[in-house]
Amino acid sequence: MSWEIIRLADRPELKAETAQWFHEKWGIPLAAYLDSMEACVDGRASVPQWYAAMESGRIIGGLGVIENDFHARKDLAPNVCAAYTEEDRRREGIAGALLGFACADMKARGVDTLYLVTDHTSFYERYGWEFFCMTGEDGAPGLLRLYIHREP
Repeated sequence: MSWEIIRLADRPELKAETAQWFHEKWGIPLAAYLDSMEACVDGRASVPQWYAAMESGRIIGGLGVIENDFHARKDLAPNVCAAYTEEDRRREGIAGALLGFACADMKARGVDTLYLVTDHTSFYERYGWEFFCMTGEDGAPGLLRLYIHREP
């Protein structure tokens, strides 16, 4: 493995680069990522948290943990969000390693249950996530699949 997973809280100098990377992948306003990442690096709360897989100074994957990932079930929190692996690095276990790292880190912070919304129907099950329910998407018609993960 030539890459490593970092916690943004441990590497605050990467905040601007990481925010830009997520913005380019998901189209969420850059300011929203910067605000969330600033709250992460100030360390006052367990949520939000941001993680990146790095290789030779390049971000090759990442995800965050935020209160709500744009769905109607505000009671189901916190949520893994923005999971992404660069196309040229997929099928190398990076996403699974990020998920495992984030779940373990959140458990160390006192959070043993996480949620996520996705339209993928089998990917997350490989990493211990279970389908929980369907939920509405904020500001859009239709339903999203919501998953749960309980860290033992």
